[in-house]
Amino acid sequence: MNWIRQRVLSRELMVGTWLNLGSSLTAEIAGRAGFDWVVIDIEHGAGDHESLVHQLQAVSGTPAAPLVRIAWNEAPRFKRVLDLGPAGVVVPYVTSAEEARQAAAAMRYPPKGIRGVASMNRASGFAREFDAYFAEANEGLLTVVQVETETALACADEIASVGGVDVLFVGPMDLSVNMGIPLQYGHPRFRSALAKVCDACRRAGKAAGILLGRADQIQEMIAAGFSFIGLGSDGGVLAEGMGRLAAAFRQYR
Repeated sequence: MNWIRQRVLSRELMVGTWLNLGSSLTAEIAGRAGFDWVVIDIEHGAGDHESLVHQLQAVSGTPAAPLVRIAWNEAPRFKRVLDLGPAGVVVPYVTSAEEARQAAAAMRYPPKGIRGVASMNRASGFAREFDAYFAEANEGLLTVVQVETETALACADEIASVGGVDVLFVGPMDLSVNMGIPLQYGHPRFRSALAKVCDACRRAGKAAGILLGRADQIQEMIAAGFSFIGLGSDGGVLAEGMGRLAAAFRQYR
């Protein structure tokens, strides 16, 4: 559990992908592909809580660290997910330092947080490993908060300074839409926003993260200061691949 947080906070390049199909098979394939982490998306993804269990089980047999994006920054959502044993949580639409503190608290057991304590769950080995898990979870789990609004940009330094927040992660689509420049990722205002997030993370000793849609963006984003970088999704890869297969028949129709 704790290896990913230490490496992320050292700002080592840590790369991953998104899982939005709700499939344990694609989760396992992604986990074996060579990524450092995968995000199982239950905010916009097709899976539910039951399919989340199977995806976490599938990824646990691979080298990748499983992270889960919850649907909203609400404490009950954290504990339901954390008891299943992911290495961390991605929190959407965090817009202030107070909301970031709420997320960090929901990730941790008392006295450092407000996470409910239970031993009979997958995270603690169904009670067999509870003592070790309870001792390590507060410092081992990765907390990723998403920057998706201009409100969040305005207080990026304050969000980054919150103890227990490890990554400020740009959601490019939501951020560009909320800035009034939908999908205009080369727009000067959007570029300035990315720089602001990276600068805030550098000053606070945190990692800057982003989800990319194309491989040709990687070099530029690393140079900009991002070190926690996602690329594509299982759904995107499948859709593109199936499109290529179907296209192979067009000349014969």
